[in-house]
Formats: sequence, structure tokens, C-alpha cells
Amino acid sequence: MIVLGIESTAHTLSIGIEKNGHILSNVIDMFHVSNEGMIPRKLADHHSSVFSTVFATALSQANIAFEDVDLIAFSQGPGIGAPLSFGVGMAKFLSQKHDKEIIGVNHPYAHVEISKHLTGLSNPLVLYVSGGNTQLLVQNHFSYSVLGETLDIGIGNMFDSFARAIKMEHCHGSALSKLASGGSYFPLPYSVKGMNLVFSGLQTAAERAAQIHAPRDVAYSLMETAFAMTVEVTERALFLTKKKQLVVCGGVAQNRRLQEMLSLMCKEDSVRFGVASDEYNRDNGAMIAYAGSLLYKKFGPMNLDDCNPITNYRIDQMVKLFSSGSY
Repeated sequence: MIVLGIESTAHTLSIGIEKNGHILSNVIDMFHVSNEGMIPRKLADHHSSVFSTVFATALSQANIAFEDVDLIAFSQGPGIGAPLSFGVGMAKFLSQKHDKEIIGVNHPYAHVEISKHLTGLSNPLVLYVSGGNTQLLVQNHFSYSVLGETLDIGIGNMFDSFARAIKMEHCHGSALSKLASGGSYFPLPYSVKGMNLVFSGLQTAAERAAQIHAPRDVAYSLMETAFAMTVEVTERALFLTKKKQLVVCGGVAQNRRLQEMLSLMCKEDSVRFGVASDEYNRDNGAMIAYAGSLLYKKFGPMNLDDCNPITNYRIDQMVKLFSSGSY
């Protein structure tokens, strides 16, 4: 079965194509966010302007025609309303016009499943770190339960917001990581609540510190503190669940320092550590296609009337959605 996946939850429009567990193509076009942040209408306009090119390139790289596609999968949420709705609308349009079966995919579920597939770890503890999410997950049948999470903002959003506060040209975690390179550490607030995290106080303290400390030192201290908090709750979850495998996924999982800290912790605790390549930790269509194929095998296609965006779609709400008869 050939599945075409559409990702549009935030600043990235991506289309990936998957066949029987093999990625045939994965075309990504990201809107570059300025200091003004993510303006929903601008994100949707970007996705609209590049959709036809991304769509055609994905088919060309996969060396197939659209007629060969059996199933259209799309990110159903969580996400930013305008760009998310654009992707859902395009998936429904293509499904209806070309009589293709369709299925909605929870965005975090796709991150988790593609990472498990590529790392070969079958039933790990999952650390999901992205712009809007920071969660510790364990598999619960086809879905996942949340063991711990941020109680306020996602770790990626904290990094982006801090970058905007100090007026960086490119307000993104990767740019902040470059700024932090070579910085010196000084203490910032460290807030862990069992297996939950709180980042807003850390961000506020870092913004105040930026008025008296060098930006490089503040960025370094902010990231080191946030990652240390994240590693602590992850290790606690490993001991609680007695898991011997850990997968980290999501956009922030691309950070090499976080990977290094998690890898060291896993080595000390005799835990297998896995992280997919950057391409599949970014928001991407291939992960949507792959996750869509898994869900289709279990539940079949969705009804077109049920293909609606869910901006606050938590991974632990999948059970409720499936039991409601939408699939």
C-alpha cells in the first residue's frame, strides 16, 4: 500500500510518501519565522503558495503518479489553526476529487512511531520534545499514556520566545543553540515537579539575566538548565517503568547537547538509547504517511465528515477518538 502524508501543523508544509514501511520521498518546505513569531495567516499563506511544488516534487522523488497512491494521511492536530486547517482541507479535497481513502493522524503519535521504526526500539519510554510539547510517554495498546509533561509551555516554545525577547534575527532553537556555543554557565531556576516540568519561570529569569550577562552565557545556561531538568524527569520515569529502552523524538530532539546528555544517562543506567536522524525529527510528511499506514491497518479509513482539524489534539485522547466511531 502506498500512503501520501501531509504535514501542516505549524511552520512546515511537508509531503512524504511511504510504501510498506519504506520512505519513498519526504519533501519539506519551512516558513522561516522572524522576530514577530508565528503569525497563523502567514503560515497558511506559505503552505498554500508552496503546496503544488511540494506535492509534485514528492511524487517525482518517489517515482510514482498520484494514481498509484492508495491512502491520504494528514496531520489532524495538535497545531496552529490556520496552517493546520489548510492541510486538512487539501487532504479532503484530494480524497474527494480522486476517490482516495483518507485517515487523520495525531501529530505526536507520528513523531513517536517513525522514531520507533527507524531506531528499531519496539516498546521504549518516549521523551517527546518539540515546540508545543514536552511529554514522557508509554505505549498503551495503539495509543500512549502521558507519565509526565510540561505544566505550562513546551521546551521549544520557551527557546523560541527567549530568542524573540533578546531580539535574535532568527528566533528558533537551532539559532539559539549556535549562540550558546562556547558560553559559560551560571545558575538559573530549576523547576521539576515529580515527572512534570515548569519552564515559564526559567524563561523569565533568563530574560532578566540577559540584561546584565552576555547573551551567549545566558543562552548556554538556559539550555543546560532546561535539558538537565528534562533528563532528570526522564531518568525518574525509566526507574518507575523499569524500561530498558529510551527514544527521544520531536523537533528539539535534533539538539546534539540534549542527545549527548540523554545518551550518557542511558549508558550509566544500562538503557538502550535511540534517536532518528534530523530529517525525521523535524515536522515531516513521511512520519504522517507511516503513522497513517499503521492506523489504517488497525482501523481502516476515516469518513470524510470526520476529517476535521483538532488544534488541541493530545496523544492520550486518541483512545476517545477511536472509540467514538470516527474510524
